Amino acid sequence: MEASDVERLIARYNEAWNRHDVQAISALHSPAIVFHNHTAAERVEGPAAVVDHIAGIFSRWPDLAFRTSRLYVGEDFAACEWTASATAPDGRRLEWDGVDLFPIVDGRIARKDVYSNSGTPRVMQ
Repeated sequence: MEASDVERLIARYNEAWNRHDVQAISALHSPAIVFHNHTAAERVEGPAAVVDHIAGIFSRWPDLAFRTSRLYVGEDFAACEWTASATAPDGRRLEWDGVDLFPIVDGRIARKDVYSNSGTPRVMQ
């Protein structure tokens, strides 16, 4: 893939996350997808398990949204810096920063490695 193709792939992926469209997200994953949130010590492998895991994230955080601050791409990778925002169960509005690392194989996302400061979010209200 050319870097511009990878950039478009990640843009579609991020848009699907902001729509909470699990099927659109899954369609961009390779069959050997691994979702590893290093901060939360969560590692899930395989399409069905990853779909269930992402659906659980959206269930726990129904207004979760991401804002991309920087995107770095190459022919077979992307690194996306972002800020997430969501409402906690107690009503507090939270924000935290993170980065996703994406190896790309055959035009699809082979891994999503997440690193963030979600353990110490900023309270916005």
